[in-house]
Amino acid sequence: MKAEKYDHETIQQLIDELNSTSEGWLLEEGKLTKHYVFKDFVTAFGFMTMCAIFAEKVNHHPEWFNVYKKVKVQLTTHEVSGISQKDADLAKQMEVYARAYS
Repeated sequence: MKAEKYDHETIQQLIDELNSTSEGWLLEEGKLTKHYVFKDFVTAFGFMTMCAIFAEKVNHHPEWFNVYKKVKVQLTTHEVSGISQKDADLAKQMEVYARAYS
């Protein structure tokens, strides 16, 4: 199934939905973005590991950057040059893992 690019209104609804349970999601550089802060490096790496396993399973991978206990995540769907349901699903799953590692 081909991904469909979200319009601005749908992206804002997604951000509002994500921020209703956890703050910090925003649109940055045209990408769905969040800066996570964990208690230490091992916790941050555990979060990234769980996300990586899920991302590989669904064949949709984040852009991310890690320094010590901080993880910056940016999501976009390259095939549509924007945000799609794939990004929404990955962001929601990341939130599940972030809660588990809080």
